[in-house]
Amino acid sequence: MRRRLARALTRTPVVLAVLAAALVVSAVAGLALGPVRIPPGQVLDIVLGGPGAGQGPGPGAGPGPGRGAYAAIVWDVRMPRVLLGAVVGAGLAVSGTVLQALVRNPLADPFLLGASSGASAGAVLVIVFGAGVLGFAGGAALPLAAFAGSTGALVAVHAMARRGGAMTTGRLILAGVAVQYVLSALTSLVLVLAAHPDQMRSVLFWTLGGLGGARWEELALPAAALLVGTGLLIALARPLDLLLAGEEGAHTLGLDTGRFRAAVFVLASLVIGVLVASSGAIGFVGLMVPHAARMVVGAGHRSLLPVAALGGAVFLTLADLAARTAAAPEEIPVGVVTALVGGPFFLWMLRRSTRTEGIAG
Repeated sequence: MRRRLARALTRTPVVLAVLAAALVVSAVAGLALGPVRIPPGQVLDIVLGGPGAGQGPGPGAGPGPGRGAYAAIVWDVRMPRVLLGAVVGAGLAVSGTVLQALVRNPLADPFLLGASSGASAGAVLVIVFGAGVLGFAGGAALPLAAFAGSTGALVAVHAMARRGGAMTTGRLILAGVAVQYVLSALTSLVLVLAAHPDQMRSVLFWTLGGLGGARWEELALPAAALLVGTGLLIALARPLDLLLAGEEGAHTLGLDTGRFRAAVFVLASLVIGVLVASSGAIGFVGLMVPHAARMVVGAGHRSLLPVAALGGAVFLTLADLAARTAAAPEEIPVGVVTALVGGPFFLWMLRRSTRTEGIAG
């Protein structure tokens, strides 16, 4: 065990360096590719020169957009989107890693616990019935409603799982499924009442997840949630590792598993709520990335969490790039891309996992 941990710790810096390089490459690709293609060298010039770089057409701009137009595309349109994708991908991967440790089930995912359905229900209410639902919020009504729905669903799942005794894996997962069914039914009912096709299109895009609405002023909250949440979870790496020994083993080693699981669940819920409110429902990131990271650096959370964070950032950045270039000029919701990749992965995991049997225990 100690040898395995030592090998993982030795391997981790190399893995982090490779993932950091991959993130830089995927970010440059995300800034360069789209309906308007910008040479990667020019993207680097614009980024390194700051937001004011490239103003004015400049020499050699050719018949296409001038350097000023390129700078506007990079800084005003694509950069916030790439950054939001990296933040959301990292946060979902970290949250998925922690939830899998809490429920001791590799099939656990942030959206298994109702976050997706809650965010969708909140957003649909505002889209269909108008911002008057949260009239005091003005332009922030949609993200606020999504955040409230996501967090409310997670709190409800937690309360149901705790009711009548200690929170167990079976109760947590079954509570998440029950809440998802109720909220999905509510969303379907509201969709039936929707009067305009434009509302249906907006609702569909939100429920499938997307990063097209990214704005600079909306990046601060999800970035802060990611940094604070990941930092706290890395600090809790040792007790998270103890959970892998099982309920009795962790308790024998001095961990109050009930209180610890509840506290970490609340922390992960807050991070997920902020992220889902920023990007809509993007599934499978929190399922696939932690499993892949675990195969590379092992199950120790001090190495696993930062590797999962960088891996999630790379994965969602590339998935969003595929979403907006595969059918250009039309844009595919990024949740569709992650589902196309994650669906077969989930079936593979389901087939090889022995933990799916007897889940109610």
